Amino acid sequence: MVKKKRLRLIADMARKIRAYRELKNRPNDSQRYALDYETMTRPFTGKKLPVLSWEDVRRETRLFTLLAGMRMFGVGRLFTRKSWLDEHTEPCYWKITKVKVDYTAENMDHGKAWGILTFRGKEELTEHEVDKAMYHDWRLVPKHEEEAFKLCDPVPEPPVRYVQYPPLLRAMILAQQAKQLGVAASAIPEPSLPLKRNVLLSNEYFRSQEEKKKQEGTPV
Repeated sequence: MVKKKRLRLIADMARKIRAYRELKNRPNDSQRYALDYETMTRPFTGKKLPVLSWEDVRRETRLFTLLAGMRMFGVGRLFTRKSWLDEHTEPCYWKITKVKVDYTAENMDHGKAWGILTFRGKEELTEHEVDKAMYHDWRLVPKHEEEAFKLCDPVPEPPVRYVQYPPLLRAMILAQQAKQLGVAASAIPEPSLPLKRNVLLSNEYFRSQEEKKKQEGTPV
């Protein structure tokens, strides 16, 4: 006879209450990324910024510092970064599509933003959360310069390079292919490994993998 599973309603309720309290007591973005510009220390964590970044931090602005002073919080506008302008000749920018403002901040200059990234002239098809929005090197592309800023001559992609497999792995692949085709291993062309990564290992990639595992019920 199958033993009935005991219902633990009080334990489940206590677990939900603890999870709700942890979520409620989670620090806001304005608390996590607050900065004392005199000591260059974050009050929440007590960590001090690197010395080489102090001059840029005092002179530059964060993304939400620009968004807070704009109509509709800059939705539809183009933003780039100083490091991109210095490192790349191709246009690199974010087109803001959605903004979630932290209204607990004094000047509403904290929060999260989403947009479509164009990096080195290649525009992504999906919307992503803007990375490193708290960095102090953001630039607003003026409205009258957007078309000229987006102009780019596409650079042809270099051909994919191929290398040989390691000896043991090469022998295993040849043996498997010879078994499937029913021919000798010497009649099969040499396998080669392309030096190209098709998956972009970004924060969104790992988040999607975690959500996929949660839906499948496998441990993360």
